[in-house]
This record gives sequence, structure tokens and C-alpha cells, in this order.
Amino acid sequence: MLERLFQLKAHNTNVRTEILAGVTTFLAMAYILFVNPSILGETGMDKGAVFVATCLAAAIGSTVMGLIANYPIALAPGMGLNAFFTYTVVLHMGHTWQVALGAVFISAVMFFILSIFRIREWIINSIPLPLRSAIAAGIGLFLALIALHNAGIVVSNPATIIGMGDLKQPAPVLATLGFFLIVALDHLKVRGAVLIGILAVTLVSIALGFTPFGGVVSMPPSLAPTFMQLDIMGALDVGLVSIIFAFLFVDIFDNSGTLIGVAKRAGLMGKDGHMPKMGRALIADSTAAMAGSLLGTSTTTSYIESAAGVSAGGRTGLTAVVVAVLFLLALFFAPLAGSVPAFATAPALLFVAVLMASGMAEIDWDDITVAAPVVITALAMPFTYSIANGIAFGFISWTAIKLLSGRWRELNSALVILSILFVIKLGWFNA
Repeated sequence: MLERLFQLKAHNTNVRTEILAGVTTFLAMAYILFVNPSILGETGMDKGAVFVATCLAAAIGSTVMGLIANYPIALAPGMGLNAFFTYTVVLHMGHTWQVALGAVFISAVMFFILSIFRIREWIINSIPLPLRSAIAAGIGLFLALIALHNAGIVVSNPATIIGMGDLKQPAPVLATLGFFLIVALDHLKVRGAVLIGILAVTLVSIALGFTPFGGVVSMPPSLAPTFMQLDIMGALDVGLVSIIFAFLFVDIFDNSGTLIGVAKRAGLMGKDGHMPKMGRALIADSTAAMAGSLLGTSTTTSYIESAAGVSAGGRTGLTAVVVAVLFLLALFFAPLAGSVPAFATAPALLFVAVLMASGMAEIDWDDITVAAPVVITALAMPFTYSIANGIAFGFISWTAIKLLSGRWRELNSALVILSILFVIKLGWFNA
């Protein structure tokens, strides 16, 4: 049965290798079980329900990816978009988390439609690679600011906007040590480095009496507080258009980059350089995002940590299905997730920020018409506390600078149209 479903022999693998790869991938991405409830919980969402939604969304997404596309790629609620969901859409803009879930659902439906009609390729090919790298780096800087704030290292200051926190407090000390530990373990190729870092900081915090211990194992919490609570009609407000497009664009770029990167490492790319069954993979991803919003979590997306499982030998969808099973088993560890303080997940956020910012190394810094929009895009996200604003400023600045420098031939219709729409949005419908 497994051979028929996953074509193990054709991919030169076996059940044992696929199971090992699935466990490896799960350990690399299991940190989301602690980080996602911590972040989304700040909106007022029930953390227990978010934990269950996270497990179920990851299980559904990974299963669909494994069965439909037969790729060793696991899915879960994405980092960056969960922070955008909480800190920008809800806390900064003042929308309810129900409306934010509605925006996630709408963007997922749009992604599904784009995947079916293959419009995705047109969008991706229309956006310059430097601008895509800048968007990823900007999200990284956005996560870094949130991480430093959650750790108590950076605090608000009326005189200087932001300032240094009290570094003698337990939170910044433990968060800093946790970050150092994660980086060191990752360098040493230790599986589950991020998860180990989170648990280490949590255990030390509990042992020193800084954090109450809620237990380890129990029956899963109720999903009722978040299940089917999305407000789709509220999300259709014109002021949320850029928010929906931000969810959509980031999901498209993130997924495409992850799918291609993991496929290359697994040797699954076609001879023509294209990824076979890319359409199926994107349909699986958009389906998972829709399911996640119905369950009560931010955008579900493919995880680059799947590369860890590929390095362990994973070559088929069985790896993703194993990850799905492990996420279902994780449902019974909700008390442990509830014991993790925000400063314990801060090192994970900062580490992911470092990884996302690495794309800036690919920028041609000698071309000022490229470098300037890239820097504007990346800096606008943390400084305006909005991924959507960063994308808007990036598109507008890229188009304007290319036009004014006489290099208008480097533009395309998609860039120009989107830039005009972003100008209208920022000028007349900015919320």
C-alpha cells in the first residue's frame, strides 16, 4: 500500500528512511507548537485552542502535501505572518482576530484560484528577485524587533522611540543565552536545535521560579474558542485590501522559494529546471491555509525546515505524512506549551530572523537603483510595524526609481499596476 501511494522504490528510499526523515523534520519545526500560541495568544485568542489549531493545521497540510504532491515537505502556521497577524493587523490596526482570520481565509482562497489557473507563475516572474529577497529580509527584521521586545532587551522610550531594557532581569538574560545556545547547536548540526533552545530556557525559568509549571501531558484543550470564528464579511472592508494582499504575496513567495529549495536538495527537480507537480504542491498549500483559518490559526505554509528531513534521506510524501502523525500526537502536550514564557520563544524568533535576513547577501549593492528599493522595503516593515507597508513601499520605490533613472524598460505591467494600486491604498485608504 505504501509503495503504491508513495512510489518508494522509484525514489530510491524505504519506509524506515522516510520515518527517520519525518521525525527529523518534525524536530526541526516543532518549535512552532510553542511560538504560535504565544504570538496569537496576544490578540486575545485562547492559547489552548490555538495550540490545537496549530497541531491540526500542520497535520492536515502535511498530509495533503504528502498524498497529493508526494513531496517530503511539511506544513505548519508560518513564522512572520503570525507576527503580522497579531502585532500589525490586530494590535496596531485595531481589527479583531476574527477579522484577521477572515483575511487569511480570503488570501488562501485567492492563492488556491491563482494556483489552479497558473497565474502564480506570472506574478512571481513579474517581481524582481532582489525585491523578493528584500521582502524576506524585511520580515526577518520585523521578527527580530518583536523578539527583542518580547525578551525585554528593547523597550519603548518616549524620548528616543525605543531604548534598552533592564538587562539585569531574568527575561533578557535567559533569552540571550537561549539564542546563543540555538545558534551553537545549529552550527553543530544538532537536530531540533530551536526546539532544544526553547525547552532549555523554559526549564531553567521554571527551576528558578520565574515561570509556573503547568504540567506536560493532558487531553487536548477545546478547539471551540477559535473554530469557525473567522469574520469573512468584516475582512472584505476596503481598508483590509493591502492586508489580504500582504498575506497572499508573502505566502506565494515563501512557498515557491521553500518548494524549489527543498526539491533541489532532494533531487526532485525536472531536467528542464522546473519542479514537477508544483501546481499540486501549491494547491495543497492553499488548501491547508484555508483549513488553518477555519480552525483558528494564521496562514499555514510550507516549511524550509523540511530540508532537514531531506538531508536525512526523505524523498517522498511519506515523510510529510509521518510529520502529520507526530503533530497529532503533540496534541496531548498542551500543558507543556502553556508553560513556555514569551522570553523563551524570543530566541527562536530571533534565530528565524537571522535566517530570513541572509537573502540580503544576494543583492547587487553596486546598482543603487536596486539597493535603494531593497533597503526601503526591508526597513519599512519593522519601522512601520507592517509587512504590508514594506511591500507597498518596495513596489512604489522600485517603480519610481527605475522610471526616474531612465531604466523603465526593466519594469513590467504587473509592477506598474501594483505600484499604482499601492499609492492609492496608502494615500486614500490607509488604515
